[in-house]
Amino acid sequence: MNERFEFTTEERAETLRLYNELKVRVGESLLDGDEQKVRQHIAQLMDGSVLHRDVFGLNPILLGFQTAFIVVDEIGLRRDAVLAILLHYSVEQQLLTFDDVRREYGDSVALILHGLHRIQELYRKNPVIESENFRNLLLSFAEDMRVILIMIADRVNLMRQIRDTPHKDAQAEVSQEAAYLYAPLAHKLGLYKLKSELEDLSLKYLEHDAYYHIKEKLSETKQSRDRYITQFITPIEQRLREAGLTFHIKGRTKSIHSIWQKMKKQKCPFEGVYDLFAIRIILDTPPEKEKMHCWQVYSIVTDMYQPNPKRLRDWLSVPKSNGYESLHITVLGPEQKWVEIQIRTERMDEVAERGVAAHWRYKGVKGESGLDEWLTGIRQMLETSDGREAMDQFKMDLYEDEVYVFTPRGDLLKFPKGATVLDMAYHIHSKIGSACVGARVNNKVVTFRQQLHSGDQVEIMTSSQQKPKQEWLQVVKTSRAKAKIRLALKETQAKEGLFAKEMIERKFKNRKIDLDESVMMHTIRRLGFKTTSDFYKHIADGTLDVNTLIDKYLELQQGSLPATGDNQARSAEEFVLDDQQLKTQQNDDVLVIDRNLKGIDYQLARCCNPIYGDSVFGFVTVSGGIKIHRTDCPNAPELRRRFGYRVVKARWSGKGASQYSITLRIIGQDDIGIVNNLTNIISKEERLVLRSINIDSSDGLFRGNLEVMINDQARLEALIKRLRTIKGVIQVERI
Repeated sequence: MNERFEFTTEERAETLRLYNELKVRVGESLLDGDEQKVRQHIAQLMDGSVLHRDVFGLNPILLGFQTAFIVVDEIGLRRDAVLAILLHYSVEQQLLTFDDVRREYGDSVALILHGLHRIQELYRKNPVIESENFRNLLLSFAEDMRVILIMIADRVNLMRQIRDTPHKDAQAEVSQEAAYLYAPLAHKLGLYKLKSELEDLSLKYLEHDAYYHIKEKLSETKQSRDRYITQFITPIEQRLREAGLTFHIKGRTKSIHSIWQKMKKQKCPFEGVYDLFAIRIILDTPPEKEKMHCWQVYSIVTDMYQPNPKRLRDWLSVPKSNGYESLHITVLGPEQKWVEIQIRTERMDEVAERGVAAHWRYKGVKGESGLDEWLTGIRQMLETSDGREAMDQFKMDLYEDEVYVFTPRGDLLKFPKGATVLDMAYHIHSKIGSACVGARVNNKVVTFRQQLHSGDQVEIMTSSQQKPKQEWLQVVKTSRAKAKIRLALKETQAKEGLFAKEMIERKFKNRKIDLDESVMMHTIRRLGFKTTSDFYKHIADGTLDVNTLIDKYLELQQGSLPATGDNQARSAEEFVLDDQQLKTQQNDDVLVIDRNLKGIDYQLARCCNPIYGDSVFGFVTVSGGIKIHRTDCPNAPELRRRFGYRVVKARWSGKGASQYSITLRIIGQDDIGIVNNLTNIISKEERLVLRSINIDSSDGLFRGNLEVMINDQARLEALIKRLRTIKGVIQVERI
């Protein structure tokens, strides 16, 4: 529990000193009245007994001044950042509102304070601090880049102040955040001094013995190490100058944190670490000669000192995936000590120090995300005095294409901008997505169409009655969710199809109606369905009553289609070709037999099923009736040979309005959907009815007979031509 306090004499003195120091450093950037208002506000806080020390017992006003000094001295920020830091405590304690700040100090200061406030809200959600996503979310929450810089400075200051605190658990938590969160951010920004300080202090608090062990070892060896570096590089410098190369050499001791990481990685004591210090030879050379000059330096150095071939690292020929290029060698120097040397150019060194962002600057390309590019822009502005002043007006637009949200447990998930609650549901699990009916976003109930925003805490709500729908594909943003919805729809359609088929078959069986596939397909189309899956869906969900389907099926089966003539289409099962059906009674299709005789009763022979337009002849039967055969009837030669005296001439007369039954034999490749393709063509023809279809398949081929009712021979030829155009059909012939 934080306790009230009074300023100590030392704290008052230090606060006054920092106040005067800051006034000198940022005085030129202050506006009229700034200093007076801030001084008056600080005085009220100090005398108003409204301050509370934090868990470490630290004075918040003094901490603010210390942090403000770091952002001015180490980073180069000015008026707006300093005012925001000094007013931050009052805003968090609700002693000032954002409107108060905006009115007294302007929009820029209020914007920084709003960003700092949102970061505090983010912390209250208690995410996993090691998460790379959390670093990115923190950055996306910062409405102004100065928010991030202030946070880094604040953490550096806090780490400096908690050295002797008795609250070791809180110290460890702060130190872990410094190592996992703030040090990487400082590195990305090029604030290497602050980055190293954060890492070293973290190690100091988290692994006290290791830190002081390395520190003592470094102190013991500093003089000899500096002397050795000079001894080692002097002859190299001479040889490189003689070779006409332009260069400079860096020799610096690694940070304690870096040395400790080496010791852990190599599992060796302090004395076993080769590179306690780094020797870096940096060449000033044009791009086209970079590799040549680097290998020239390699040749010179290895002529002077024996190399260790096992320690050669060639990232010149094949750079690392992050763009890092350098040539690392380890040589045996004076006193039989191994020394690591890094050989690179000025361009390579900048890429190594600044990462991919610097690589973009040289290559002229932009990355997939704006993070490193944005951070590089900050550093470039920091490196110039003009940039520091311009930074006060610079606002960031970071990760505009991404949002980060929390699960109820505090896990952090990343989605593209525009993603919805349904995207998140499917991200968690397919079953949760398919059952999603909405969510509680920040404790407010919303639909699954609600778009996500960074920082939202989302709890998915489900229902066992929910099922995925086709329109959900328009709701989700991510390809992952779309793929899962499509898969769920297919599974649902398959289940609905099976259920609907079983229901239809059961109903047909109960009513003792035989189910014919071709008539069913015709019925489905007549009911207005373009796809069978859509038809089955309506049957499954009850939108279409099965009894309605059966009524329509029977109507079509019994030949209630609009057709001319009195020869109506019937199902193949019900159809019996008897004499009465095939007589031409009272219609326009008449036969002229023998010597222009009309009105004579006749029957169409079943062996060849002649139709209007066929070349035909008559055959007088024993009973005295006449049967009409096609001239190409299989029985015609035998009839003419044995019973030529019974053969009479016959020809068609009239308009060809009646329908006749013919059978087509079709052979083709057994492709999926071939039957549908055949029946579709027949169903589109007016005055044409499919009576039956019989298909057999084997060895990749199908053979089948189609029986249709058709008007005349001309229509039959047109139908055959169209059937032959179907992909996979090899042969169509009349039998």
